Amino acid sequence: MKGFIARIDKSAVDLSVKTVTALALSAAALGMANGCHYRDLVDPCYPQRYAYASRMEVNQALAPQVRNGHILEQTVWNYEFEQGTPKLTPGGMEHLAYLARRRPTPDTCIYLQVAEPPDIIYDPKMPEKYAEARAKLDNDRIAAIQAFLGAETAGRNLAFTVLVHDPAEVGIAAIPEGKAITASDASFNGILQRQTIGGGATR
Repeated sequence: MKGFIARIDKSAVDLSVKTVTALALSAAALGMANGCHYRDLVDPCYPQRYAYASRMEVNQALAPQVRNGHILEQTVWNYEFEQGTPKLTPGGMEHLAYLARRRPTPDTCIYLQVAEPPDIIYDPKMPEKYAEARAKLDNDRIAAIQAFLGAETAGRNLAFTVLVHDPAEVGIAAIPEGKAITASDASFNGILQRQTIGGGATR
């Protein structure tokens, strides 16, 4: 193999090493003389400090989703009442009993879905009646929830608050989703198209 190999002067290397070592020792001695220690020069919490900061960033993004999910779980929905009445269905009572048994302690803030058709009827000629009927049914359902929870948690010194809100129910409608899947399957014929590549060959 042809080429030039640089010759390294060993004495120059030894001198450089000795110089660097002397400077490092001098800096260390000067630091010790000024009361400066190793923990003052480096981060003694690496990498735990930075892992903690990254974990907090992830948790902060996740926290609103967890909060929204908890509110939906605490919600009593319209279908948990008999239609148009404040009477709880067996499923509604079971849901409330489940919320009252939460460990280590129940969340005493319960949410009620605002009354919607077909529980109340909208008449375009008398829109104010619609709002009045909704308010009355909501108030009656709040009283029914509080009465049931009071009986369910008797002796536990729990006072529940019921708030009305209007959430969108989480999930995907089954019928439109089913139609989309059926249409996708119907358009698939399972045959690969023959393609022409260089030289006229096919694959």
